[in-house]
Amino acid sequence: MKISLVIPVYYNEDNLMPLYQDIQKKLYSHTEYEWELVMVNDGSKDNSYEVMKGLAQKDTRIKIFNLSRNFGSHAAVLCGLSQSTGDCAVVKAADLQEPAELVLEMVESWKKGNNVVLAVREGRDEARGKVFFANFYYKLVQKTALPEMPDKGFDVYLVDRKVITVLENLDEKNSALTGQILWSGFRTDKVYYHRLAREIGTSKWTLKKKIRLVTDTLFGFSTLPIKAVTVVGTLSFVGALLWAVIELISKLLGIIEVSGWTTLFIFNLFSFGVTMLTLGILGEYLWRTFDASRRRPPYIIEDSNKEEAHGTESNANGRYH
Repeated sequence: MKISLVIPVYYNEDNLMPLYQDIQKKLYSHTEYEWELVMVNDGSKDNSYEVMKGLAQKDTRIKIFNLSRNFGSHAAVLCGLSQSTGDCAVVKAADLQEPAELVLEMVESWKKGNNVVLAVREGRDEARGKVFFANFYYKLVQKTALPEMPDKGFDVYLVDRKVITVLENLDEKNSALTGQILWSGFRTDKVYYHRLAREIGTSKWTLKKKIRLVTDTLFGFSTLPIKAVTVVGTLSFVGALLWAVIELISKLLGIIEVSGWTTLFIFNLFSFGVTMLTLGILGEYLWRTFDASRRRPPYIIEDSNKEEAHGTESNANGRYH
């Protein structure tokens, strides 16, 4: 039974050696499984890939891939899953905030017949602001897009080969891999853990990336944005109609001798704002449609220790390597 560990790497040069030692101690010692470690450098400009190459030279179980630029965690994880050869694959972060023993719990659940196993956070030793944003995001997704989303979300998960094949065939851009996994509807189980504080390095999970995740999830799996436009447009139309009736009656009764310039200006300004908001949301959908129609690969592998990964030709799924 072969287990693949997929680890996206982004500015983690100081974490990689402790991470590898932790995996060696807590996972490799379980010789009842065959282990494979797939590490994908997502365009880091630090020394991460050099450390990865050093580890790969020492351990033949390690496969490393270097993307040509930062494509985002979605693409990096998808690359790792596509290149993995295990009966199942566990996606794990490189920052040592999740205990390695969690992988064994997930594998045990998978052996019972679950295609997907989610590692759900019961608590987390992190700043309140970060925890608040994370909980808000997951609750928003749960209420508007994916009811199956756990209350406190998940970043670490196990998927079997059947699920990996589905994710490869979906080949979606501007999306969230975790959302795709929940959407696919495979038999799912959960294990729980406490997320530790990060001890080495600083997170590159910026506000911009958080906002991008929210928009990708909402536009990719929810009708909330377009429904919001419909509601705002309807309220605007009804309000304008009522105001027009009031103005007409007032004019006929002689209450208004001169039309109010201020009222007209405010109403026109409001109508213009609604129109621009509508165009902006529709533009988001049009951009996603246009981006998907170009059929660009979700990631490009620039370098790897896997012999057949060198070159510039595209494979059947449209990913360049």
